[in-house]
Amino acid sequence: MTFDRRDFIRFGGTALSAALFGACDSSGPEKAEKLLKYAEKKNEGVERLIFRHTSMDHAKPNARAAGDQFPSYFVSDVVPTLDAGAMAAWRLEVGGMVQKPLSLTLDDLMKLERQTQRVNHFCVEGWTAVVEFTGVPLRSLAKLAQADPKAGFVDFQSFDNGYHESWDVDSALHPQTLIVYAKDGAVLPPAYGAPARVHSPVKLGYKNTKYLTKIVFMPAANGGYWTDEGYEWYGGV
Repeated sequence: MTFDRRDFIRFGGTALSAALFGACDSSGPEKAEKLLKYAEKKNEGVERLIFRHTSMDHAKPNARAAGDQFPSYFVSDVVPTLDAGAMAAWRLEVGGMVQKPLSLTLDDLMKLERQTQRVNHFCVEGWTAVVEFTGVPLRSLAKLAQADPKAGFVDFQSFDNGYHESWDVDSALHPQTLIVYAKDGAVLPPAYGAPARVHSPVKLGYKNTKYLTKIVFMPAANGGYWTDEGYEWYGGV
């Protein structure tokens, strides 16, 4: 039997949780919550241990891109969309623990270092889709803003009803973590996070915030929309 990295993480987390619950007594939900948090922390430790900056994701050459079948998700009642005026006023702010805060228009983003990658998108529900995204490597924005080396975390904020998710800085600065503005060779559609979103194959889908407004470098994690509801915070693949 062989395991890839995702199988190893999933198996390890499940095994640890099962072992903990096997030891549970009748102390009730409060104790179970503590055990779950402990299991998540241990699972995160395993994920961080086997994370590699040089490990790159590439979709199989014969794998068909999902195209319009690529699922779209948002938490607002309808697709978050900017009208012409709001689009003209939109800025992507890069701040927090940086020396030179940035305020970038979409045109500004498109003039920066460009990277196109055909990668896998991994969903927590178990499915995988192939997608081609074009954008700016986050590490380029971090360099422009002169991010503080002591910033261990990054928060991605949006106009999708306050949606946000915080990441560890190592994952945020992975070579394949992009601030995306195009999908499949065309401008990013509203259903997929226009005008800009974060995407990286090193994180599960719910960690990839769409409809970006702010990128904040921080000294500590501050949770996220789904992680505050009980999803694993690290969300690594």
